[in-house]
Amino acid sequence: MSVILVVNSGSSSFKYQLIEPESEVRLANGLVERIGEAVGRVVHVSGGQRTETEAPIADHTEGFARMLAAFADAGRPLSEYTLLAVGHRVVQGGDRFFAPTVIDDAVAAEILALSTLAPLHNPAHHQAIVAARQTFPDVPHVAVFDTAFHQTMPPEAYTYAIDADLAAAHGVRRYGFHGTSHQYVSEQAAWFLDRPADTLKQIVLHLGNGASMCAINRGRSVDTSMGLTPLEGLVMGTRSGDLDPSVLFHLNREAGMDVDDLDHLLNQRSGLLGLGGHADMRDLRAAAAEGDTRARLALDVYVHRLRHYLGAYLLELGGADVICFTAGVGENVPALREEVLAGLDWFGIHIDPERNREHSRGVRRISTEISRTTVLVVPTDEELEIARQTAEAILAVPA
Repeated sequence: MSVILVVNSGSSSFKYQLIEPESEVRLANGLVERIGEAVGRVVHVSGGQRTETEAPIADHTEGFARMLAAFADAGRPLSEYTLLAVGHRVVQGGDRFFAPTVIDDAVAAEILALSTLAPLHNPAHHQAIVAARQTFPDVPHVAVFDTAFHQTMPPEAYTYAIDADLAAAHGVRRYGFHGTSHQYVSEQAAWFLDRPADTLKQIVLHLGNGASMCAINRGRSVDTSMGLTPLEGLVMGTRSGDLDPSVLFHLNREAGMDVDDLDHLLNQRSGLLGLGGHADMRDLRAAAAEGDTRARLALDVYVHRLRHYLGAYLLELGGADVICFTAGVGENVPALREEVLAGLDWFGIHIDPERNREHSRGVRRISTEISRTTVLVVPTDEELEIARQTAEAILAVPA
């Protein structure tokens, strides 16, 4: 059986999935974590069975060896499959990478060089790419970039109003993230509606612990809420989203906070956690229901920011054919969807309360029949999108 291995790596862990590209069936998945710690852990799921082992894992190379052992221990060694390619998620592609890219030494070096724009992500991706290429030297490796889908944004959408020469010298612009999810969801919406994606104006709300929105005009990203980094835009689980930059100067002068303190504040101690004491939407809503005023304010700020961007994108697109909710919060919190879209009848957006409360693993419509804008809940699948783009990339390479 021909398969694609999808790898999503972090500095001390990586997730993997084995996908058969023709059927798009997920044959196995797993997690290798605590790399470099005293005791590492490997979780492997295949054939309905879950196994877990613990042992020291020195680095990503040993992590891949442990993954191979997990496949063998589960009764189906990876060597029994025909491995077509390994697809790697890479967060930051800068303005260099517009599409899934077959990795050679030069591409790997560029991914590492882009660490200046993504210091928490790209070094880890590079580690895993090096280790995976050593482990699987005879198959192509493909990088799929979170930023690539947003490379169609026009200059007025991605340009910051700072000194132009300084910005150009240091790559300061808006790149956007969650691109694989936004692309997958918008394509699934078009499939569900039996409409070509290039005929639709869509707004996708990817709402998880990290959150972003994207305005998509005829299949092309024209604006998105995240910027140079994933910190800009919406209120998130622990990230602040949009903020007056002078807040940082003020806290530096008045609270004595240095650059590292401020980085930690905005990325780890802000958002829903900083406002309401809970990063998890379920815990926050439960606290608000019990009368916690801080939790209620956090929810109100969260919704306000979503409506702010929704209004901007409706104006930018000249209306929307489709609005999609996706990711953990977007897919599973009906009350939030109602709050975000409340009072938009004059935009022609009407939610059916019963449809909105239904749960399904597939794409579902939650708008009424008279709604001019179709509102959908679309489960995202970034790993499947990476597998699809990996398959396209290797087919495009001349033999």
